[in-house]
Amino acid sequence: MPEADWQEARRLAYAAGSALAASRGGTDLVPLDRVNGRVLAQDIHSLHTMPHYASSAMDGWVVAGEGPWQVEGVPQASANDGGLPRPHAGAGSTPQPLISGWARAIVTGESVPAGATAVIRQEASVLEAGTGRLTTLQAPSPGADIRPAGREAAEGELLLRAGTRMTPGRIAVAAVGGHDRLPVSQAVRIRLLLTGDEVVTTGIPAPGQVRDTFGPVLPACIEALGGVLADVLRIGDDTHATLDALDSASAREADVVLSTGGTGRSPADHVRPVAEELGGTSIVGSVAMRPGHPALLRSLPEGRLLVGLPGNPLAALMAVVTLLEPLLEGASGQPPSSAVEVRTGEAVRGAGHSHRLLPAQWSDPAHRQQLVPSEHTGSAMMRGLAQADVVMVVPPAGVEAGAAVTCLPLPWYGR
Repeated sequence: MPEADWQEARRLAYAAGSALAASRGGTDLVPLDRVNGRVLAQDIHSLHTMPHYASSAMDGWVVAGEGPWQVEGVPQASANDGGLPRPHAGAGSTPQPLISGWARAIVTGESVPAGATAVIRQEASVLEAGTGRLTTLQAPSPGADIRPAGREAAEGELLLRAGTRMTPGRIAVAAVGGHDRLPVSQAVRIRLLLTGDEVVTTGIPAPGQVRDTFGPVLPACIEALGGVLADVLRIGDDTHATLDALDSASAREADVVLSTGGTGRSPADHVRPVAEELGGTSIVGSVAMRPGHPALLRSLPEGRLLVGLPGNPLAALMAVVTLLEPLLEGASGQPPSSAVEVRTGEAVRGAGHSHRLLPAQWSDPAHRQQLVPSEHTGSAMMRGLAQADVVMVVPPAGVEAGAAVTCLPLPWYGR
């Protein structure tokens, strides 16, 4: 099979993910603390008004009617609290109504009593010692510093649409809206298969060894893209171990096997030939991109998929952007990530017959109008990616300084 064009590879990966979703279906009901990165299967509405009670926006005095006001009781203060009033009502309790002409100490977030017309900030008030008489230099406007109930959302109002990928901010909205669990598209279960005799997981590698990059990084990528890590398996460069890793009973419990290394065509590469021996269909045999061209996508028996990443770290992560990201977008029913056109601040050479994927940075992060390639972008290097804001997709012929170039957001920065 000839190398797939970069855009075609992404399209094929998205279609494969969509087909996987159609064959599986279903939803998961997931607690909020585990829903980050997942995709909503249904619209989410507020279960109550937001906020659900009127509260004070400031420390000070809640008043009813026009001043001056008589303060209820004697405010408690000490040198340790800066003289601020203490709340009268405990958390979760309903305060007694406030009568016109009276005032009561209140703190930020405390429930405003019925009858209240405004909150006066502590620093804008004068309390006469011994009399409890409260005055202010300027009469408060009606509703001043009161956060009304329902200001953010009414009960039943739409908060998040189906198909939305959950982020920390969206999780917070769901929590404030009264939700404990959310219905999300059934997650793609991914077995992470890490190969290589030369890989060490701790310490400083000796000559001929390489430090494991994928073990710490790929689980985070899987989560950021909305997948679920089913298990992690480490094997050496061995045909029988590779066969077992791809087709054992435990392997068949995963929807996708994401492998690292072994996708080349040398005698030491086992993932590609073993996958071909198992059967299935080659969807993407390789990709016309640099780095990352040995990346592959194929079906396995029982409708499972294999995403084979190259063994070099940068090449592998460019393959994540090219194959794994669109596959998981298709599987979750999300639209494909949109590439945008941005001007490059310098000429960038092409890679002949292939697209060149380069980690790139904003030349002026404050304005984000021009990109420059990161330094240290060899296929085995990580420093360039660590500094990058986006992936620059350079066409085979290259681009001149000032020309528009396609770029994609890095998946771990969210959408």
